Parts: sequence; C-alpha cells; structure tokens
Amino acid sequence: MNTSMNNSAVEKLKANIKTSLIVLVALLCITGAVFSTVAAQDDADHALSETSRSTPLSKEQAEVSKMALLAAAIAFAAGAIAAGFAISHVGAAAMGAVAEKPEIGGQALIFIALAEGLVVFGFITSLMILGKM
Repeated sequence: MNTSMNNSAVEKLKANIKTSLIVLVALLCITGAVFSTVAAQDDADHALSETSRSTPLSKEQAEVSKMALLAAAIAFAAGAIAAGFAISHVGAAAMGAVAEKPEIGGQALIFIALAEGLVVFGFITSLMILGKM
C-alpha cells in the first residue's frame, strides 16, 4: 500500500515538473518575442536618428556592438543560472546539516551567500563588457 502511494506521488511530482518546464519555456518564448519586437522598433528609431549623425556606424562597428550586447547578456545569465544551481545544491545540503546539528546554521548561511556571489560576478562581468563598447 505504501509503495503504491509513493509511486503515485512520484508520478504526480514528475507531471508537475513537466508542466513547470513547459510553462517556463512558453514564458521565455513569449518574453523573447516581445523584446525582439521592442528591439526591432528601437533599431528602426535608431536608424532614423542615425541619418542625422555626422559619422554613422560602420557595418563592423554595428556588428561588434551587437556581439558585445549578446556577450554581456550571456555573462549575466550564466552567472544567474549558475548561482541558482549552486544555491539549490548548497541550500539543500546546508538545511540537511542544520537539521542534524542546529548550531552550524550560521556557517550554512555563509556557504549560501558565497554561492550567491556568482550573480555578482556575472553582473560585474557584463558591466565590464558594456564599458568596452
């Protein structure tokens, strides 16, 4: 009886995870579509304002600036995703350790804060990339 309950709970958990992943991918696709249309409109506005510039950007400069923006976005996203994975694993292990030995709660928070530092590193890296543009 207990095994059948565990199997149904596992199946329900798997279904919830699949649903969450589908919703996440759908939201990312919708967000990407919205931001790409906004970016296309900004590019059109920028092209109109560039006609009044005395020295328009060359094709190579425009390509480099696009690649720099992409690199900055990847740097920040990679730092945020890595921090999420690190915090999930470190947090789970820390809470397990605190459950067995409550006096190490402060040390557990320090380890979680160290994992959170990955976001800061990604953010600083993206700012350095944008500063070189």
